[in-house]
Amino acid sequence: MTENNTAGYLKYALGEIALVVIGILIALQINNWNENRKDKKALNEYLIKIKSHTQEDLLQLEQMIIGRRRTLEDCKKARKSILDKTENANLPLFMATGFAFFDYYFKPNTGGYEALKNSRYFGKINNTPLDSLLANYHAQIGQIAHNEKNYNDFAENQEAYLSTQFDRSLMLAYAFMPPDSLKLRATQQSEYFKSFEKYTASVPYRNVVSVAAFQFEAMIYQYQQLSASGQIVIEEINAIVEDE
Repeated sequence: MTENNTAGYLKYALGEIALVVIGILIALQINNWNENRKDKKALNEYLIKIKSHTQEDLLQLEQMIIGRRRTLEDCKKARKSILDKTENANLPLFMATGFAFFDYYFKPNTGGYEALKNSRYFGKINNTPLDSLLANYHAQIGQIAHNEKNYNDFAENQEAYLSTQFDRSLMLAYAFMPPDSLKLRATQQSEYFKSFEKYTASVPYRNVVSVAAFQFEAMIYQYQQLSASGQIVIEEINAIVEDE
């Protein structure tokens, strides 16, 4: 100080302070980079799980479409047979329409999406294309569930009424017992067929067949739309994960 080195000391001190500040900023930057990297990795794990679950959904939808379409075609043919008054000549066809009473439900795997929504990483996809795609995908799932429930409840109610009006023991035996075993029984095949004819000629049975002939077409269309949405979700997730 006595030798008028004040300016030099000040420059030295300021240099030391600048180095400390720069060191702190670099450390913060590295820390932020590490945190972002960890967050991206965690988010990707959620997205990969959602992708896997969506792929499972698509496989299930494919099977649902096949099953519904098969029953739809049978019900359309049965409806035509009813209008043409040729039911008795098409009894095997009416037996096949019994699948219209089965309460099939699409059961999506929403575990990955729900886990992401309940995590702190959900905000990372806020207002992104993936956010909108996932919201749309799960909204479609809700619509499908609503329509399936309406139809299945209707079919179950009709079947419950039929159960109080008909003895279905012969039909169930013919449907599920091995043919060789049936041949050993005292009941003739014609009796099984008469039981089927009476059952399939009932109003509740025909109601279900007629509704299925319309409703299944709408269900199949919804399955196809959801499948297309799911494929887009998978492609968007692939783009995000591959970019990291």
